[in-house]
Amino acid sequence: MKLLRFGARGSEKPGILDPEGRIRDLSGIVDDIGGDVLGPETLARLKSLDLTSLPAVPGEPRIGSPVATVPKFLGIGLNYRDHAAETGMPVPEAPIVFVKASSCVSGPYDPILMPEDWRRMDYEVELAVVIGSTTKRVSEADALGHVAGYTICNDVSERSLQKGGPGEWLKAKSYDSFGPLGPWLVTRDEVYDPQALHLTLDLNGARMQNGNSSTMIFSVAHLVSYISRFMTLLPGDVITTGTPPGVGMARNPRVFLKPGDQLRLTVSGLGEQRQTVVAEA
Repeated sequence: MKLLRFGARGSEKPGILDPEGRIRDLSGIVDDIGGDVLGPETLARLKSLDLTSLPAVPGEPRIGSPVATVPKFLGIGLNYRDHAAETGMPVPEAPIVFVKASSCVSGPYDPILMPEDWRRMDYEVELAVVIGSTTKRVSEADALGHVAGYTICNDVSERSLQKGGPGEWLKAKSYDSFGPLGPWLVTRDEVYDPQALHLTLDLNGARMQNGNSSTMIFSVAHLVSYISRFMTLLPGDVITTGTPPGVGMARNPRVFLKPGDQLRLTVSGLGEQRQTVVAEA
């Protein structure tokens, strides 16, 4: 299934994509796509629905984040071998876990806001994991059973803050609009191998990132198991799992975002995102 949320910001409705690519309104079935919907029982109930019986959504509404509430928004640094190499950093011995503020979550086509005094904003296409059931100290073998599904994330960062000292990643990665998710949440049953997904990012039509989740240092199952040793993961939590090579910071010359830039992100089977960088007044 491909679950999504549509409508104006703050007033999104739950939806599901039918086989013809049309949005069907789920608001008569569930209130929203939140943690209470992401467990296996409710997902199984949604999967059994006759989608033709649901109202078709007319026009082209705004698409919001596919998850209504993200209790924890966690990221993984340097999780692709080729990305670690391009930054000149050693391959981590254990996952590098950081936090993004949930307030930075936005829709897949919403603008990326650029504060007036920020000059080193960077892009990162990533595979994001959405937790479906409460997860505490789960084994790696059982970890994927706690995943509701997958979506795309653009882990936008202000590099001048990220490199500013210990603990600055949170500030560098949490500004409003720095966490686009979507366009939909693809349930786990439709992603047969999360370690075989192709990721791309284009900037103004030029391919900047081109990688595959097979080159992750730590697999999705390992990440879910590892993080659950230190904190209980809750339904709706998002783990964005690292980026392949090609980020602007690692290029020579460096490439940072500027107002008017157009971004296109894809992950195989998960759709695409498109964003425009907009100077914040």
